[in-house]
Amino acid sequence: MNEHRSVNPLRRLHRPPWAEQRPTWSDAAPGLIAAALQRAQRRSPGGWFVLAGSREIRPGRAFGRFVAGRELVAWRDDAGALHVGPGACPHLGAPLCDAPVHEGRLVCRWHGLALGASGRPGWRPAPAHDDGVLAWVRLDDTLGPDDHPSDAPVLGPRPADQGLAAVATVIGRCEPEDVIANRLDPWHGAWLHPYSFTALRVLSAPPLDAPPAEDRFLVEVTFTVGKRLGVPVRAEFSCPDARTITMEIVDGEGAGSVVETHATPLRPDADGLPRTAVIEAVVAHSDRPGFGHARHVFGALRPLISVAARRLWRDDIAYAERRYTLRARS
Repeated sequence: MNEHRSVNPLRRLHRPPWAEQRPTWSDAAPGLIAAALQRAQRRSPGGWFVLAGSREIRPGRAFGRFVAGRELVAWRDDAGALHVGPGACPHLGAPLCDAPVHEGRLVCRWHGLALGASGRPGWRPAPAHDDGVLAWVRLDDTLGPDDHPSDAPVLGPRPADQGLAAVATVIGRCEPEDVIANRLDPWHGAWLHPYSFTALRVLSAPPLDAPPAEDRFLVEVTFTVGKRLGVPVRAEFSCPDARTITMEIVDGEGAGSVVETHATPLRPDADGLPRTAVIEAVVAHSDRPGFGHARHVFGALRPLISVAARRLWRDDIAYAERRYTLRARS
């Protein structure tokens, strides 16, 4: 794959018509995918959930979201530090998601009760973490009897320079395990997403009893650029915890770049169906000299990256929702 680091990373595509691709169904063994999912589910997140992209929680404004059925509000104090607390005012239950932030504290719009990081009786903030790309919250009451809270979220590989990071969120009617199962099936990529991937080949898959060091998929794939050009890479898929899967480009253009897919349970919809937020972070990296000089256009690139991620998840959410429907029937 060293040739991919040449001056021009683009390659002319030589792909067959969609229906004439090599079928991958015999390789995508249900037992192999299920075993990988079971191993992932045994990795404790330490009580941490991704709440949103870091940029979504802005100074001076509250941000509200249900996580694991809990109504939460996030805000930043005057120093920019992230805080997360219950989403209902302890006075009469007013929603705090639209509360103004004044001098680092939420101010309830119903009666002006000010709520800060120190909390008050009946209203205590939860541990929060901002890694520069994603905002996290720890909900200790979600931990199982054998789980223990961790000081910080478990993160997979990331490039040291997180300058170009974009986050997209898509919500589906499924559970987090359905989202992770979708990502643990790399064989579907060129079939379900022909507009983005071609020449996809799973070079290695973990054995049914894979130890942690070998619990990853190695995939060779070409990212399409228009109809005639593409960028070939090799990527590894691994799960640092039960609700996260990371794709890291390990060879080819952008080596070191990652796509983190986080599945955050929300609250059931009006019909009682579970809802999960897929919060996907793309952290791009390149050794090319021009990449470092392009920071002034990162702001324009982030929305484009987010649009591309949401397009992929339009199809992948349908996959995850279908998987949940079939599980619910059985």
